[in-house]
Amino acid sequence: MKPNESLPNDAAGRFRTTHWSVVLLSAQTQVPGSQAALADLCRLYWYPLYAFVRRRGYNAEDAQDLTQGFFCSLLERKSLRQVAPHRGKFRSFLLASLKNYLSDEFDRMRSIKRGGQIEFVTLDFEEGEERYRADTTDSLTAEKIFDARWAMTLLSEAGKRLREEYVLQGKAGVVDILQPFLDPTNCQRLPSYEEAAAKLEVSLGGVKTLIHRLRKRYQEILREEVARTVTDLQNVDEEIHALCEALIASEGRLGP
Repeated sequence: MKPNESLPNDAAGRFRTTHWSVVLLSAQTQVPGSQAALADLCRLYWYPLYAFVRRRGYNAEDAQDLTQGFFCSLLERKSLRQVAPHRGKFRSFLLASLKNYLSDEFDRMRSIKRGGQIEFVTLDFEEGEERYRADTTDSLTAEKIFDARWAMTLLSEAGKRLREEYVLQGKAGVVDILQPFLDPTNCQRLPSYEEAAAKLEVSLGGVKTLIHRLRKRYQEILREEVARTVTDLQNVDEEIHALCEALIASEGRLGP
């Protein structure tokens, strides 16, 4: 499945809000649309895994092969049979599985010829390597970087979905102008309410209402994305709290 391809309508409808464990088990049993949904999840969360492998000391080429090979192993080596509700979090499952995979592959990697492995999902490793080199994280463990990158991936996906919704509603200008209000800490210059109101040609009260609605919808989408990565909806708040702590621990030392 290529990056510019979308899931079939039935697959998107069936798996978009489904918990990760259901997606993985469905892929194992070859439910129609499940492998495309699994590829979609892998494409979304590949970079935190790639950065983890690089942080463990592998060079860029080996890290690319290992990351791609790991995703293939989810199906080929029957890793999905280990999926169980008590595992809870998708990021915990993936990281534990990746560590096991790296341990198993350490010796075999030396005899692998680059390009000899099957490709489960196309990933932009060139862009990923640029992001990795932009990080200044010498004081952080690979696990902490993984969690922070996971959090940033979720935030990015939520922001992407939010903008798509506004564009479909013909409100691209609104989200473009008000985007800085979603994350003021990462904005070089936060515009004033008056500036935003003037650009949108609305009253001061009107722009405050638009910002409130934007933030509310963003939070809803973010919760939906987090809900996909846990097996129990009661764990959503706990996961959000943990990822916020990971971002705080990174102290802005990760690149975009």
